[in-house]
Amino acid sequence: MNPADLDHTILHHINEKGKALKDQLESDVICYFGQINPQYFRLFRNFVEDVKQKSARPNRTLSLVLRTPGGSAETVERFVNVIRYHYDIVNFIVPDIAMSAGTIFCMSGDKIYMDYSSTLGPIDPQVMAPDGSGYVAALGYLDKVDEITQKGNLTPADVVLLKSMDLAKLALFEQAKNLSIDLLKKWLIQYKFKDWTVHRTTNPGTPVTDDDKSTRAQEVATALSDHKRWFSHGRSLGVERLKELRLEIDDYSADENLREAIRSYNDLLTAYTDRAGLPFYLHSHLTEKV
Repeated sequence: MNPADLDHTILHHINEKGKALKDQLESDVICYFGQINPQYFRLFRNFVEDVKQKSARPNRTLSLVLRTPGGSAETVERFVNVIRYHYDIVNFIVPDIAMSAGTIFCMSGDKIYMDYSSTLGPIDPQVMAPDGSGYVAALGYLDKVDEITQKGNLTPADVVLLKSMDLAKLALFEQAKNLSIDLLKKWLIQYKFKDWTVHRTTNPGTPVTDDDKSTRAQEVATALSDHKRWFSHGRSLGVERLKELRLEIDDYSADENLREAIRSYNDLLTAYTDRAGLPFYLHSHLTEKV
């Protein structure tokens, strides 16, 4: 078979799976695979506009299937501005993994769908390394500097390392950390907690106040940004661990129909992008963009 014909056949099946998932969720469906990088913003904006324009659905609801290793928190904020301009309800589906800035992205959703094998990660925005060699996890640098400065006696190696640090870059890392926490708190209160009106565990039956929502959002943001708690930037935070943070997750593990619809779409699309070696991919049955 001609490789072009094979790709066409695979994409046809992917589109059919996307349509089936759209009908089951009663929403538009977009899939985002890849790093959350500023260079992808215009592609993402134009893609969302195209999908919304072509969509025949009367409701303004989007389900975003996300697989990402993370990236820029600033870019996440721009992505959220785009999708919230076009959609009133945005739900995130994480069949595999959404780490770091991907976790922040999910917190802007009204719902987060995961199953027992899905994972989010500690929040840790990626910023340009001090030597300009590429993106690095900001909290890793801040944690190391904090560890060194807490010592009573610095070793010669510690002194050399501290001297090599660019104070302006460290300030940038600190700002990236604060932005990530601020965005997560803001979106949890605005979207994830919007229907949380009555306490279910602490003081059951009592009304939830704005202060209660703010306190809970701060607790979640603090926990997700505490690398001393998770020990690793790449630590997997599954459904049960997230529930320990009292973060409501829509677990579809036992919903056979929904699980099959999500996996058949995601797994086929994942196999296609991995086979083609594509670092970034946007998909909707209405349109697609590499």
